[in-house]
Amino acid sequence: MATLQQIDVHGIRLYANHGCMQEEAVIGSHYEVNISVWANLSVSVQTDELKDTVDYVALYEITKEEMAKRAKLLEVVCQRIIDRIMNEHSSVQRAYVNVAKLNPPINGDVERVALTFTAER
Repeated sequence: MATLQQIDVHGIRLYANHGCMQEEAVIGSHYEVNISVWANLSVSVQTDELKDTVDYVALYEITKEEMAKRAKLLEVVCQRIIDRIMNEHSSVQRAYVNVAKLNPPINGDVERVALTFTAER
């Protein structure tokens, strides 16, 4: 098996309207998304070409587009992001997606709630 290298895109901060409550659909919330992918980057190390690696700008764009689609559950959002990463980037062998809702509407002092999904080929 080839050695895999890790690419991280952490601290993606977005505003979105996810949640089960109607107020969340209207008012929205702040979110933070963290992504890690593992791929064999040996070709890109040799060629120094963007086409031979996993473009972190593309990972950001996937996240931004999927976060803009309303869902009641963060599970749905995580799954959509990880599915697109795996479907659109065939060199990715493993992916990790963490989506956190900051200051969730919970009757208490909670900084964030988060879900983490992983996928492997």
